[in-house]
Amino acid sequence: MLVIIISGCNFPFPKPRDYASEIPFPTSRPFQTQTVVTSIPNKSTNSYIALIQTPLTINNGSYHYYAQSGDTLSAVAKRFSVEPYQIASELPLDPNKMITPGQLLKIPNAIGETYFSEKLIPDSEVIFSPSADDFDIQGYILESGGYLAQFQQQVGTELLSGAEIVQRVATNTSVNPRLLLAVIEYRSHWVTGLPSNIDTISPLGFSYSDYQGFYLECSLAAKLLNKGYYGWREGQFTTLVFFNGQNIRVSPDLNAGSVALQYFFAQIYPQSAWEANLYGPDNFLLLYQQLFGNYWQWAESVEPIFAGNLESPKLELPFTPGEEWALTGGLHVDWNSGTPSGALDFAPLTGESRCSTSRAWVLSAAPGVVVRSSNNIVVIALEDEQRIMTGWQLFYMHIATQDSIAQGTRVNLDDPIGHPSCEGGLATGTHVHFARKYKGEWIGAGDALPMILSGWVALPGEKQFQTSLVKGAQIVTASQNAGSNSRIFR
Repeated sequence: MLVIIISGCNFPFPKPRDYASEIPFPTSRPFQTQTVVTSIPNKSTNSYIALIQTPLTINNGSYHYYAQSGDTLSAVAKRFSVEPYQIASELPLDPNKMITPGQLLKIPNAIGETYFSEKLIPDSEVIFSPSADDFDIQGYILESGGYLAQFQQQVGTELLSGAEIVQRVATNTSVNPRLLLAVIEYRSHWVTGLPSNIDTISPLGFSYSDYQGFYLECSLAAKLLNKGYYGWREGQFTTLVFFNGQNIRVSPDLNAGSVALQYFFAQIYPQSAWEANLYGPDNFLLLYQQLFGNYWQWAESVEPIFAGNLESPKLELPFTPGEEWALTGGLHVDWNSGTPSGALDFAPLTGESRCSTSRAWVLSAAPGVVVRSSNNIVVIALEDEQRIMTGWQLFYMHIATQDSIAQGTRVNLDDPIGHPSCEGGLATGTHVHFARKYKGEWIGAGDALPMILSGWVALPGEKQFQTSLVKGAQIVTASQNAGSNSRIFR
């Protein structure tokens, strides 16, 4: 059984988490299992979505598979249940690089029977990709005229509107807001309708006691989508397990976005209802098309997300040269459960009391523009020498409100952006959480796109938080108590 685990740091330097991620993911699934919750509007069109499929044929006992955006040799091998050396191609295959989209791979048939399905949705409609940069969440909700336009909920110390909740969940988790709205509409009819019976405890019908209310249910939906998306991207799972015990082998030629939907629906429906909701006459994607139009066209301007020659940006450690800091968290999830292990935690050693705002500065690790500075999070979109956006973004969390840099500010390498603190999530020690995104996709620190800071390479490991940085013969090992082996100078 696939179970999402919310892992955290031990005292005194825990990892950053959003409000929703404080709640453990359910190990049992008491979700509603109805085929659909709401009727689909505008049924007069009576049209089906044009599904796009990657050709996958068998010749002489081998699959002929055309690589997709984001594919790596190791992940493809796991999906096809072979070893990397068994995959052949007329073009070179570098195990330390992404494969060029469209490159033909010949792979032995070692899978057996799979659940055949065509692609459901492009990757760029699952992640918060550039295709949604101009999408007006509040305007769309108001124009749709449903209950969500008038809805408000207390989240922590804030009273947020429905649009603000969708915006926050989409931005924090980097899940496409159009997809979130489609899930909300499909499960509650809140976007376009005015239901007579309003269920504010479980509006999306998940019915789990620790995920009550609109904000937490939206956050749970985003986590499930991320779990499917990145699990498939990294080759972590190949089988969908339904809560009634049934399981199917996922077709190995699917893209990450399609598997994200398959995984999400497998967590809330038994297999028969899962098939109806994804492939039946009143399926989820028909609703998606009616709400937002041809989503494959949305993808044309931004995909492929990854080219085969993409490399990690040149970055420096995010603090002042000569200062002593500690690596208090080795590689761990970028945001929360379901996202890749691509984040590091650094704590200043400046002598302040635990969880006070440090006098040390967090610095920009590369030049760019601050595109977000809110809720103790700063995001910098990187630029090249011609000030053209590269698609890379640097994500900093636990930046103190005091002296935090303003959104819209252009920064050079080593410009100060704020002070590390405990603000912006559960933390028992002052630190900064540092991660990367590319065109809306959270990036792990594997071989294809390693995390390198001032020449220090982050080494992936089996246990989150317990990894090391290596630079030549030097090794710095993460210590949540800032032990001597975790000390690092830039």
